[in-house]
Amino acid sequence: MMLTAACVFAILAGLLHVVIFVLESFRWTEPKTMTTFSIPSLQEAEATKEMAYNQGFYNLFLGAMALVGAGLALCGQQVVGVTLMIAGTASMALAALVLFTGSPDKRGAALKQFAFPAITLLLLLLFAVL
Repeated sequence: MMLTAACVFAILAGLLHVVIFVLESFRWTEPKTMTTFSIPSLQEAEATKEMAYNQGFYNLFLGAMALVGAGLALCGQQVVGVTLMIAGTASMALAALVLFTGSPDKRGAALKQFAFPAITLLLLLLFAVL
């Protein structure tokens, strides 16, 4: 039960990071994306487009780790699945903490990015202990 719940939250975390990947890598200069990321001008979006493209792929790879890990765990490959979920969601949670501490104006976004991975890690800890 605890492992299944952890997988659900890992899937949610993974999907969120896939959405972030799409926004950063392909929609960076779109007005809605600029608003989401508090980008003040098209000029700044254009100037940071290459960086965002690269960062988007980092988010995709973290999301893929969590998604594949959850899939493997649900299919009975617990050791590999849990390992991938921990690697992916721990990296997501730590990156959210960096955003939280380094960009006070983005603390709301950091908390949103932190929630699913942190819940996943907590559930995995409970799964291991219980």
